[in-house]
Amino acid sequence: MSKIIAVTSGKGGTGKSTVCAGLGYTLAKQGHRTLIIELDFGLRCLDIMFGMENDIKYDLGDVLSGKKEPLEAVSQVPMAANLSILCAPKTLTSVNAEQIYDICRSIKKYFEYIIIDTGAGINSHVFDIVEQANLILVLSTPDQVCIRDAALMSDEFYNRGNKSQRLIINKVSKKVIGNALVANLDEIIDKVGVQLIGVIPDDFKMTVATGKGNPIPTDSEALRAFDAISKRLDGDFVPLTVKTS
Repeated sequence: MSKIIAVTSGKGGTGKSTVCAGLGYTLAKQGHRTLIIELDFGLRCLDIMFGMENDIKYDLGDVLSGKKEPLEAVSQVPMAANLSILCAPKTLTSVNAEQIYDICRSIKKYFEYIIIDTGAGINSHVFDIVEQANLILVLSTPDQVCIRDAALMSDEFYNRGNKSQRLIINKVSKKVIGNALVANLDEIIDKVGVQLIGVIPDDFKMTVATGKGNPIPTDSEALRAFDAISKRLDGDFVPLTVKTS
């Protein structure tokens, strides 16, 4: 039985797809059969991040139209043997929560983790899909707008009975912590109101790797953070790679 993890944010530009890619990559490297399902219709990017832009034969659109079964549309990621992706279609396509749930149900026996890369935004479409997950990872950056939107999303999840939530703070650098945007990361945690599971530093090496479709360098600080979060998802106690205060 696989664990379904939804990665979501209230605002675009928080690095949601990068977080999904980082978590999927490190979970796979740790030996877990992992699938990422991308729901950013018309804005897919996982194929580029994993160097597979010209190698995707089928995508989620083919599944939703009935042309392919879910497993037939899954693509193996060459740089990580245990990692597969189900890319979003390049064009806008309608989808509902029940369809995503049926897809997960039909293939979950083949994977230990299914990561759902949800579309950004506070709308019923996202809430309905995320409700199917075993764990919700709420993503925020130190930006005050992102913090407020993450808090609004989390509150709505709690109102709907989704109590299995954890917070990831992304794009953290010394420039924005202190006198710039927030006093410290504890301020973000308090405002969002969700238990922290990890902090991802702003890392140029990670940006270049995902932009060029190359493996993440082993000396990447972001990779260390993703590796630690992945181990926590698997139940291990691992210290934060970035301190909150």
